Amino acid sequence: MENPVIETMLNHKSIRKYTDQTPPEHLVRTIVRAGQQAPFVSQLYSVLLSRNREKNLWKAPLLFTICVDTYKFELIMAERGWRLVTNDLALLIFGIQDAALMAENMVVAGRSLGLGSCFLGSAIYRSDKIAQEYRLPKRVFPLVQLVMGYAAEDPPPRPRYPLDYTLYENEYLKPDRQRVLEAMKQMDDGYLVQDYYRNLSAKIELEDNRVETYTYENYSWTEHICRKWGQWDPDPENLAKQLEKQGFFINRKRPRQ
Repeated sequence: MENPVIETMLNHKSIRKYTDQTPPEHLVRTIVRAGQQAPFVSQLYSVLLSRNREKNLWKAPLLFTICVDTYKFELIMAERGWRLVTNDLALLIFGIQDAALMAENMVVAGRSLGLGSCFLGSAIYRSDKIAQEYRLPKRVFPLVQLVMGYAAEDPPPRPRYPLDYTLYENEYLKPDRQRVLEAMKQMDDGYLVQDYYRNLSAKIELEDNRVETYTYENYSWTEHICRKWGQWDPDPENLAKQLEKQGFFINRKRPRQ
């Protein structure tokens, strides 16, 4: 059965090269409007937009920044005579759900309209700089950025885990070693066939005097992700400070205004 929505989702790929063509205004507004129709808890999001190709990564015509935003809702609460008492950790988790679902809807909408895109997950570590650039008030936290435009490349979709390593019915079945190895092989073989990391020159350097034993002939997704999460950012203090700069407190109760 042909289903254009499913096909759009299954054919997703990250785009890092864009043509000089600029998406028309009505498409931009349609994409954001589609984002708004994602499921939400309290619409705890806002979207920032830059059309500055010279500053946008890969000279993309559009750069969206999707933010967790409780500032606007707190204005509504004040109009109703309420004061926010829910802790910021809970608010952030619900706000992340809202913002992430909106961002995903925008990706699917853009793809269906002929546009490619790529998520930039590092926004959380640059939130203070983004806040300064866009003059964000407190209680607005940049969660993720999304470049978008007409694709100047057509890479294949990236591999995913086998479905039986993802879907568990009735109870979580701890994978045995054979299933783990099969999942690793599916991911690694898929990326090696595409020569993904060699094309991007994206090998992560080893730390702590570890000896390099991989080349681009065998360096693939599982080694890359293990190096990433096995070496980077062990102390949450930096991210906690970024959150506090924008008025969110996860280690202590929020100061009363």
